[in-house]
Amino acid sequence: MTKRRSRGDGGLHWDDRRERWVATVSLGHDGRGKRIVKRGSGRTKTEAKAKLRQVIRDYEDGLAIAPASFTVKNAVEDWLAYGLTRVAPVTVEKYTILCQRHVIPALGARKLRDLSADDVDKWLADKARTLSTDTLRVIRSCLNRAVKRAMVRDKVKRNVVELCSIPTGQAGRPSKALTLAQAEAVLDAAADTSMHAYIVVSLLTGARTEELRPLAWEHVDLVGMPDANPPVPPYLAVWRSVRAGGDTKTRKSRRTLALPGRCVEVLTEHRQAQERRRAKAGEEWSERGLVFASEAGTELDAANVRRAFRRVLKAVDGLDPAEWTPRELRHSFVSLLSDSGVPLEEISRLVGHSSTAVTEKVYRKQIRPVIQTGAVVMDRVFENDRVAGPSDTSAVEPNSNP
Repeated sequence: MTKRRSRGDGGLHWDDRRERWVATVSLGHDGRGKRIVKRGSGRTKTEAKAKLRQVIRDYEDGLAIAPASFTVKNAVEDWLAYGLTRVAPVTVEKYTILCQRHVIPALGARKLRDLSADDVDKWLADKARTLSTDTLRVIRSCLNRAVKRAMVRDKVKRNVVELCSIPTGQAGRPSKALTLAQAEAVLDAAADTSMHAYIVVSLLTGARTEELRPLAWEHVDLVGMPDANPPVPPYLAVWRSVRAGGDTKTRKSRRTLALPGRCVEVLTEHRQAQERRRAKAGEEWSERGLVFASEAGTELDAANVRRAFRRVLKAVDGLDPAEWTPRELRHSFVSLLSDSGVPLEEISRLVGHSSTAVTEKVYRKQIRPVIQTGAVVMDRVFENDRVAGPSDTSAVEPNSNP
């Protein structure tokens, strides 16, 4: 004989329409006097009662009940659509591509409630076979932020992604720097091209490509104030970037750089050429006050700059255009300064890094902190020893009495 359920234990019945067992329980009344009834369903009695217990725990924790079909894909798409309101469109596009390519195909069908740390660990380990560590960091961040947004909106109790560490991925493409001879060859090849001024300024000032594309003439002074005390040289004010809001990458990235003479000469010619293009374009010219503008006066696109830069490299012997990008002009700037003995602290200030630690980390292959003191002294000591010979003790015992 079936035992009667106690009061407060709820009910359990078979639903012919849904063909599932349904467990129900009453949890009192709400503020309007309406009875609060919670339900859980399953193919078996055990499954239905387990679902009901989960619903009750969520209710007691103050967690809104997310639809049973709410998946990782739903969470990611919600984050992409509504969680990136203050992010630049190019960044939104980047995150969308990464999520559609790496997150959703692997984890999208998983119910968000059921997503476990093991699922995330296995996913990251699988992606580590083909992706770089930096890319792993980005896709893990995308999933983490999507789940965190869902958690704030009571779709899930906790964020298991935060419990998972990032494995070491594949080695990325190593950054490179031009030698002095290669840099001179690139500058020669760029002459009489639309990229001449851009390449000269990038290589000789170390400005980021994202800082040069929105650079305005109002932030460039090609004359300076030679009669001032102290004199002010021609300068370039790096105050903007293509990032959201126009801010530079960091606070210290906002800097004012003196222009080398070659930059002043090239920019003067570039401005005159731009005036001629503006007159030729007429009404088709869109005046934005940009230093490096398109044929219509608009801001240059990153992809267009990259293609134009690689066209210049085709004329340089020994350089494969496919292996170089405009940002490596900045790396070359650091390398050439380091080769010339400029202290790391000064290089860090010039490139706009928040600290020398950032400069060392990002440009560790370009910086050559060769400490020569020991080698110079040792060469002098042992050269003296070799010249003097073993019988002459004056070279090794300069303070001995005759």
